[in-house]
Amino acid sequence: MGQFSQIKDRSGLLKGIKEDEIESMLECLSAVKKGYRKGEYVFRRGDRVSSAALLLEGCIHIQKEDYWGNLSILNEISPGELFGEVYACLGNEELLYHAVAVRDSTVLFMDISRILTACPSACPLHGRLIRNLLTVMASKNKALTQKLEHMSQRTTREKLLSYLSEQSLKAGGPAFDLPFNRQQLADFLSVDRSAMSNELCKMRDEGILAFERNHFILF
Repeated sequence: MGQFSQIKDRSGLLKGIKEDEIESMLECLSAVKKGYRKGEYVFRRGDRVSSAALLLEGCIHIQKEDYWGNLSILNEISPGELFGEVYACLGNEELLYHAVAVRDSTVLFMDISRILTACPSACPLHGRLIRNLLTVMASKNKALTQKLEHMSQRTTREKLLSYLSEQSLKAGGPAFDLPFNRQQLADFLSVDRSAMSNELCKMRDEGILAFERNHFILF
């Protein structure tokens, strides 16, 4: 129960579910917990999955590689967040991405059919879980739309400013920490790392922003 206490407030799937209800819920969903070392794959492109994955601890990157090995980071999964649920709902569709542990991680797998199929007694707990799943999927759709806004910008500078502006709004102020290192940020925005670093230095010299490692301040 300790792990769930730490992530419950950050998990959209567990919203409104009491800690003393989680144990029976997991048993109902045939939940299985598994650990991954840094660099291990949770899912690989081409896999077919039937379980939604909830990250309990660590960090997972959702990423793709093209024919030539160029890497793109589609999303970063933090503790409390769900991943793989869309393909689990689709049933027999092959995954179009990899899910890779970028730190030692613990993942909880839950049978999606048991989430989507209401209990014979139609218990309120199960109904809440289904509503939470729909909310999580809607939130991810919104986040994808926001990323497309960054990607649709024409230049590296415009992509950076679009992304940094969003992070500032999320933080509620001009100072914030990015979840990515420089290479990961370049992969996320699909830009050349050297060109991106040069653009950040130019904007710093122009007084648009300041940064030290992953800590940024917008002016």
